Amino acid sequence: MDYKSLYKDKNFGKTLYNEPLKNHTNFGIGGPADVFILPRNQKQLVELLRFNAENGIKSTVIGNGTNLLITDKGIRGCLICLADNYDEIKVVNNKITVTSGTSFSKVSKVSFENSLTGMEEISGIPGTIGGAVAMNAGAYGGEIKDVVESVTTIDKKGNIKVYSNNEMHFSYRHSRVFEEDLIVSSVLLNLKIANKDEIMAKYKDYTTRRRTKQPLDKKSAGSTFKRPQGSYASKLIDECGLRGFSIGDCQVSEKHCGFIINNGNATCEQMLSFIEKVASIVYEKTGFKLEREVKLIGEI
Repeated sequence: MDYKSLYKDKNFGKTLYNEPLKNHTNFGIGGPADVFILPRNQKQLVELLRFNAENGIKSTVIGNGTNLLITDKGIRGCLICLADNYDEIKVVNNKITVTSGTSFSKVSKVSFENSLTGMEEISGIPGTIGGAVAMNAGAYGGEIKDVVESVTTIDKKGNIKVYSNNEMHFSYRHSRVFEEDLIVSSVLLNLKIANKDEIMAKYKDYTTRRRTKQPLDKKSAGSTFKRPQGSYASKLIDECGLRGFSIGDCQVSEKHCGFIINNGNATCEQMLSFIEKVASIVYEKTGFKLEREVKLIGEI
């Protein structure tokens, strides 16, 4: 398909062709996207989705690539990126409306600056607010569902629909977004007004914990595995003697065993094999089955 001719003169946002996706993921892994488009607002996004649907072009959507593993062959069709190009925040009293490409850390800081509490525990979650809502991301006992009032979604045909918190089907690392292949366009957060000094103290405490315990300076997609019922992935991996375990450029972090890192130029195939190897060893030694939390997308 001649994508350059198809998208020529279209105003959907910045458009790139055969873009290497390793440049757009925290893992530093991923083959090319046929077309890579960065819409700036909901109007452009809706028009792009409708154009793709009418022309039989597959639409795939990512945020800033934090909880993502993209295959070595990359992504066929159109990859739509909602990151800092799709970034807007509006605060009214105790509520924040934020577009999905806004980084989670930025949203958290804005809430704290406005003396709003509710995001201290989860403030260090990497990635965008859209990705966090899609997977109901959480940390230190808190989850994004705890502060979401409603979510504006768009389907792959460009239809817009708003869902309340209850209608989002939030559960552990899951939401309606995955059930119906929806796109998060914006989120309305409902927070509480509190003492700013107390909020900042809690925020600094959680930030310090993350910096001292997590390999934030390494190429990683964050927590590699979901929490197994009855234990913790990092605890099980450590107990199996896998702290620092490596094959090629793939390694279990020495700082936090729940993180698997890319120490150089690991491929998706190598990383997937390594993740499966770690899970296999844990199962053989403990009986616990570790399920991958990192999402895999792309052509196999």
